[in-house]
Parts: sequence; C-alpha cells; structure tokens
Amino acid sequence: MAIGQSQPAPFLGYKILKTYAHDAGCFTQGLQWTGKGFLESCGQTGESNLRETTLDGKVSRQKALPKTVFAEGVVALGGRVYQLTWQDKFAFVHDATSFKDIGKLNYPKPITEGWGLTTDGRSLIFSDGSSKLYWLNPKTFAVERSVTVKNGDNEVAQLNELEFIGGEVWANVWMTDLIARVDAKTGRVTSWVNLAGLRPEKARSDPDAVLNGIAYDASSKRVFVTGKRWDRLFEITVVKQ
Repeated sequence: MAIGQSQPAPFLGYKILKTYAHDAGCFTQGLQWTGKGFLESCGQTGESNLRETTLDGKVSRQKALPKTVFAEGVVALGGRVYQLTWQDKFAFVHDATSFKDIGKLNYPKPITEGWGLTTDGRSLIFSDGSSKLYWLNPKTFAVERSVTVKNGDNEVAQLNELEFIGGEVWANVWMTDLIARVDAKTGRVTSWVNLAGLRPEKARSDPDAVLNGIAYDASSKRVFVTGKRWDRLFEITVVKQ
C-alpha cells in the first residue's frame, strides 16, 4: 500500500434472528424503533404518509401527506417527528404524540435533496444522496458540522436511510444490498454489512424494491431491516462473512 492510502473496510455478513410481517404497500424511506413498534415514512408522490406500526406489521396510526410531495427519511426527537421531502427542500415537523402539524423547516445550503435522517440524541443526522452526512440543529436546521464518507480513499455516495448505532451511522447505499457502518466522528467506513439474498421473493421482480430501512432497539440491542415494498421485516445480527 502506498504511503497515505487508507485500507478499505472489511465485509461482514448477517444472520436472520426473527422475521416479521411488513406492509408491502409502503415504499419505505425511513424507519425508527419507538419502543413498541416502528415510526415509518412511506414515499412516492401521491402516496406519501407517516405511520406507526406494531412489531407484527399492523398500522396503528397513519397520516397522509400532501399529494405533491415525495416523503423521505424520518426520525423522532424531543417530542417532534421530523420527516423529509425528496426535492421540495423542506422537512415536515409533526407532534410526536398527535401527529399534528407543527410546521416546516427549510433545508440549509448546500442541501437540495432529502434522503435519510437519524439522530444521535442531540442533533439530526441528514443524508442528501451524496457522500456527505450533515449534523443539523433540530430547532433551526442549521448545519452544525458535516463529514465526507470514505471507504479507504474513495468517497461513498448515494447514502440513503440512516440509523445511529453505538457511535456509528449505519447507512443504506441506494440500489445495493450494502449497509455502510460509518464512524460518526471521522466519516470513515469501518465495515460493510452485506445483506445479499435478504430481499423477499415477492420484491425481487421490482427493481425499485431495494433494501432501505434500518431501526435499532437500543434497550435490547436489536437491529431491524426492511426495504421498499417488502412484505417482510427482519431482525438480524451481524456475523463474519
């Protein structure tokens, strides 16, 4: 290896621990564990909504969004639910208890698209489809800091749905079976989780039905994954490949 080059991250595999039902009508764009189920953002123009679901896949509450928007990532923090739009350059802010509208927050420069969203418990962590991750102030949406995600010396773009797990940002990479585990301080990919073969059979004929959705139950250290229009949601553990 030449001086100054960084080692690419290793690949890891997975083991399915449990399988749950998931609404195949949801074009999953965001997923978060709530303590008893999931907060989920479903995309597509004319079909976008915010919902809560139980662990067995039943929709317990749902709020339709305006027909003109394409919903993206979602996260709850401080009694509010932040839900991104793809190209409308703003996020919806909902009351976490009632789902009632609180307002909207415009994307700060240089962000022009919303893709993924998670939180470290203090800031919002935002992806825009590039190789950048942005830490935003949840009250103002001002950029606090950003990192460029790299695997070795190469930038990793098309970072999509996000989850914050133990000091790392786990990021779905759009149109792949890969999750990048990113050091939140440096932006370096520490490892890849290769979820090849996980996509349910009914979703394999749909090229858009890709892996997209990571949720983490911190109390019991459970990791859940699903995808767009998948009829299954999986609890997995990461293993050596």
